[in-house]
Amino acid sequence: MNSRRSTLIFIIGSFAYLSAVLQRTSMGIAGVAAAERFGGSAAILSSLAVVQLIVYAAAQIPVGVLVDRYGPRVLMITGTALMIIGQITLALAPDITIAVIGRILVGAGDATIFISMIRLISSWFSGRIVPLLSQWMGNIGQLGQVLSAVPLAWLLHASGWTPAFLSAASVAVIALIVVTIFVQDRPRDVIEHARTNSLGMALTQLRHSFRRPGTQLGFWSHYVTQSSGTVFSLLWGYPFMVFGLGYEPAFAAGMLTVLVGTGLVFGPILGLLTARHPLRRSNIVLGIVTGIGAAWAIVLLWPGVPPLWTIVLLLVVLGIGGPGSLIGFDFARTFNPQRSLGSANGVVNVGGFTASFVMMYLIGLLLDLQNGWRVAGGATSDLYALDAFRAAFAVQYVIVGIGVGFLVHARRRTRRQLSRDEGIEVAPIWVALSRAWKKRDH
Repeated sequence: MNSRRSTLIFIIGSFAYLSAVLQRTSMGIAGVAAAERFGGSAAILSSLAVVQLIVYAAAQIPVGVLVDRYGPRVLMITGTALMIIGQITLALAPDITIAVIGRILVGAGDATIFISMIRLISSWFSGRIVPLLSQWMGNIGQLGQVLSAVPLAWLLHASGWTPAFLSAASVAVIALIVVTIFVQDRPRDVIEHARTNSLGMALTQLRHSFRRPGTQLGFWSHYVTQSSGTVFSLLWGYPFMVFGLGYEPAFAAGMLTVLVGTGLVFGPILGLLTARHPLRRSNIVLGIVTGIGAAWAIVLLWPGVPPLWTIVLLLVVLGIGGPGSLIGFDFARTFNPQRSLGSANGVVNVGGFTASFVMMYLIGLLLDLQNGWRVAGGATSDLYALDAFRAAFAVQYVIVGIGVGFLVHARRRTRRQLSRDEGIEVAPIWVALSRAWKKRDH
């Protein structure tokens, strides 16, 4: 473990995840093109992104069980192949129905990659480097969003729908080849943990993982930190900046790369904090959520068009939420045995994407409702008006607020379990800070 071979596995697996993120986020810069190609309301167009996330979220727990049963390599090969088929279907789709089928296949394939990579890292590495590598893997993967925001957006504008999405599929073809050739489930000299050999055992293992308070804490941590940034980058951020704020399409697409750049900077920092302060991981999560809520409040409450610096601030904070969501998987890793880690990671990964597709759909629905009321009142149609976006984006406070409540409850149960099983008492953060300050004075 922690060998050159481990590093090679990590690099190739991270490239496969980069490819998956490219396929996932390719619709984020194609909203306007999709409207021109397929027509339809905001709610119908949002279904292209929402259905993908529904499939992704619904597949997480089954994929986790399958990873525990068959290993990550098989799942990564199968998932990448599904994404290739899905993107080709989307590229050639003549109508919205076929396009939705393509996105369903992309979502199903994408669902296998991240959980498999988390399992590979735990199998090929050990020690405090594990949470750091998880952050780096997430950061490398998010470069796929840069590919969708810049070269794919340019290709879509220059060459059209079909060449752009076929090009995205070609990246997944390369990933499929290198994963098939190089990736193995574990080092040869490491004894494999017993895999489940029946559906009943797999479901029992899943049930035990789900019941653990630490797994639930991971779920809600992922739920509250990942969702807002996903909604912005995958669907509503681009039309918000283009139509609501009046930005040029190329500039708006480039702005989305701020999310990725922020993750590259803050991901390793969060990895270090997670490794050094494992008992304070939930405080880090709550701090990130507070920052996201404050940044959105500045943008939504600003009179008139918010200045550029407020949007940059929002994107930076949302970018921190991406690597922040990986803390949820660190909870799963530390509170579950290796043999059921796939199931636990599947449970955690459902969190953020469940919140994401709910918010995506509600935002589209609220935009349609407001436009309908506007037209009924005799005004001209303006689906993507800035004030309409303000009201629609405010729904995030309800969805994320619910998650924060459940997170605090899961944290309380997890700490009680730590106290009962290991005798570890976790003092409130202000008490810990006060003790640290007193030690510093002495």
